[in-house]
Amino acid sequence: MQKMSIKNHIAPYIHHAKYYETDQMGIIHHSNYIRWMEEARMDAMSQFGISYSNMEKNGIISPVVSVSCEYKSMVHFDDIVQIQVNVTKYNGVRLDLAYKITDNRTGELRTKGTSTHCFLDKAGHVISLKHDYPEIDERFRQML
Repeated sequence: MQKMSIKNHIAPYIHHAKYYETDQMGIIHHSNYIRWMEEARMDAMSQFGISYSNMEKNGIISPVVSVSCEYKSMVHFDDIVQIQVNVTKYNGVRLDLAYKITDNRTGELRTKGTSTHCFLDKAGHVISLKHDYPEIDERFRQML
């Protein structure tokens, strides 16, 4: 992994709503918010030098254990939103994240959500990044 200076916050992920993401009513289909949260999670990890593809090459997978999404107001085609990701809990085995999706122009809260992830080896056994991959563990701790 590349050398990186210590950061103290996660910059928001910006998403420009696409036409194909809309439903018959012209608003963003509810399933897309979960995809956006995943995009924002990957972006947040990369900001701290954590590459999910490198994790997979090292035999680490991180499945979603749970996900929730609460819709506050609609996002339409061509809207630009910011997705702020915050790590709410991390212990080397489990990672809990919170997401706030806001309108980029007005700051209005559109959606909020959470996701929980664990870390497994390719055989599906739970692993501790703290014990097995301390360099990756340290980068996740910096996200707290």
